Amino acid sequence: MTRIKKNDIVVIMAGKNKGKEGKVLQVFPELDRVVVSGVNIMTKHLKSGKKSEKGQKITFEAPFHISNVMLKCPQSGKPTRVRVKSLADGKRVRVSTRSGEEIT
Repeated sequence: MTRIKKNDIVVIMAGKNKGKEGKVLQVFPELDRVVVSGVNIMTKHLKSGKKSEKGQKITFEAPFHISNVMLKCPQSGKPTRVRVKSLADGKRVRVSTRSGEEIT
């Protein structure tokens, strides 16, 4: 079970965007990377292809390594680690280590 999922609110813990918050737009589990909205904005320069096309700049959100983000605790609003807990019926749920509250 992945500890960070799409639509989670996360806090950036390292790098130039340290301390910023955002919503997870995309998760790449095989690469251990996440894309967070409004954070880590990069600019890509495209060359002109044909005579009619112009060169342009495109801005996009680049992915972060998953180790550089922490989930925001739903109760306290502070960054927290996430545990995976098995319930009696066999379901696995994510639990905030800071508050012990279940994360949906």
